[in-house]
Amino acid sequence: MRPAGELAKFAKAHPDNTIMVCYGGRSVNASSLMQVMMAGINCGAEVRLEVSGENEQDVLTELVKKFENGFS
Repeated sequence: MRPAGELAKFAKAHPDNTIMVCYGGRSVNASSLMQVMMAGINCGAEVRLEVSGENEQDVLTELVKKFENGFS
């Protein structure tokens, strides 16, 4: 699965959280594969992640690790 799909899968696995990806002046909901793909985020681009909800810090930490490891 490609990184956008992995990101959406991760977000959907955490339904008690809202995960937003900010890039190029836009914020998109990470659980929406189409929104993530339409954001046009290039490999290696810098993004800002926003997580709100239950255990948000733990979810953010796990998500950052996934980004750092290239979703592998």
